[in-house]
Amino acid sequence: MPLKVGSIEVLQCPVKDPESSDPRYDGPEPSLTILEKGFRKDPDAAAFQAATIFEKDVKLSLRDGVKIRADIFRPNDNVKVPALIAWSPYGKTGRGHFNLDVVPGRVGVPKSRVSGFEKFEAPDPAEWTARGYAIVNVDARGVYDSEGDIRWWGSAEGRDGYDVVEELAKLPWCNGSVALVGNSWLSIAQWFIAAERPPHLKCIAPLEGASDIYRELLCRGGIPTWPFLGFVAQTMCGRNEQEDVKGMLDQYPLMNEYWEDKRAKMDKINVPAYVLASYSTFLHTMGSFRAFEEISHDQKWLRVHPTQEWYDLYQESTNDELQKFFDKYTKGLDNGWESTPKVRVSLLRFNQDPIINHVLEDWPAPSTTYQELYLGIDGLLSSTAPTAVGDISYQADVKSLQMATDTEELSFEYTFPQKSCILGCSRAILFVSCDDSDDMDVFVQLRKADADGNLLENINIPLEDLKIEAKDVESINPLKYLGPPGGLRASHAALDQALSTTSWPEHDFSSRTPVPKGKIVKLDIGIWQTGIVFDAGEKLILKVSGHNMTLAEFPPLRGQIPNANVGQHHIHCGGANQSKLIIPLVEI
Repeated sequence: MPLKVGSIEVLQCPVKDPESSDPRYDGPEPSLTILEKGFRKDPDAAAFQAATIFEKDVKLSLRDGVKIRADIFRPNDNVKVPALIAWSPYGKTGRGHFNLDVVPGRVGVPKSRVSGFEKFEAPDPAEWTARGYAIVNVDARGVYDSEGDIRWWGSAEGRDGYDVVEELAKLPWCNGSVALVGNSWLSIAQWFIAAERPPHLKCIAPLEGASDIYRELLCRGGIPTWPFLGFVAQTMCGRNEQEDVKGMLDQYPLMNEYWEDKRAKMDKINVPAYVLASYSTFLHTMGSFRAFEEISHDQKWLRVHPTQEWYDLYQESTNDELQKFFDKYTKGLDNGWESTPKVRVSLLRFNQDPIINHVLEDWPAPSTTYQELYLGIDGLLSSTAPTAVGDISYQADVKSLQMATDTEELSFEYTFPQKSCILGCSRAILFVSCDDSDDMDVFVQLRKADADGNLLENINIPLEDLKIEAKDVESINPLKYLGPPGGLRASHAALDQALSTTSWPEHDFSSRTPVPKGKIVKLDIGIWQTGIVFDAGEKLILKVSGHNMTLAEFPPLRGQIPNANVGQHHIHCGGANQSKLIIPLVEI
């Protein structure tokens, strides 16, 4: 039966069969194996730290009768334990097309750190059974040998997750407490599952996850950006079909009830939440921060780390802290977790080591002040409005290779007179026109430059863990951070007043208003969260162009984002058209 969201029938598209597309597929046959302490899947893999019962392909029932599969790892003793669910479509235990090898240097995580039984982007059962937990690696609906069709987030997947939480809580080895944990899709799913409020869900640990699929992933600023999710979609394995998100975007390019269903309802989440965020994982930056802000209770914690989500996941300090959080809410241990600061952020310095775990009272930082910097036709940013009136142009239809070497990018420079820290969301208020088209896709990016004007790049992973020199680090988003981006399609310049905040302008994507050729239009472009420290004499660079300036997620995706612009864009400065940048500053 086709999935419907409200009155909208969801399109479906094919998936790949596991046998021919995944060389790591090991069949659907259920089994139970005892993995003794010290067991290694491979000689160079991590060993199990405790004797573990491994139940493969356990069937779990959903409310519509569909059976999905899970692999369950639990301590080999008679003690009832909590269940930690890792939920995704990527394969459940060492399966799937994705693993750490997709990134050069395995993002600094050596093969000896993990057992090979871990689900992609999930905790390693070889470590967590010794910590007193069961790891439940779920193949979501339609994935591999799970029945049904694959769903891409939304309330439908949330309801499936509700059913699995309640099913696991009844199993004889479970103490009745269930939690959710993991990166990326495993985090995104948590928002939707937790919003359904399953009674036995005790807490969640979304370790970086988008929370509004249209606004944050597919159509940032109303500009379609499909290549990454298309890359993911073509790897899906199963026996039936998957939700055709690209087809839905083509058929329904504007906001409707289908897309609204893919914006997680944070105000419905009523369990404690350990929220992880970073500035560099662009797929999830906005969603992680939004989630923390909009979860309406106070049992929530935000940690902003300075690296990359997969690297952070396998750090011992991360797992120790997660265990303390889970021990409190799934085992009821009085361990002092509540004294953990509610907000800890990292501050990047690019040419120096980052500041880690800087404590704030809240997010956004209550002490934030905002500074306006005006764009001048001389290419400078100034705290005073320019007297010169004019415009600067760039060729807007240049294709981006996402290598930080593209042309036709304007730069506006500001030199900090004293040590300063940008922390939070910035905004670019730009007056723009185009003589050749009735629409414009305008992209912005903040960069840091040293006192000599050299643009800097932040390497996300410590070089001692990547085991290469800085000059050899691949220019892809998991490994390098250039600075926070923003973008807006001019036909969506109107604000959505219900979703806009004092720090973030959200736009109305329910309709488009073409811009007459040659007309100057005001664009209020939100720039994503960041935390960057500048010493006196160092420079802030605002870049403006007609193409995406972020680095690609993986090398094969370079140059894949289409450019819909035509001709030149003109940025107007001075007089009645005071283009400006608004930056959030905090003292540290």
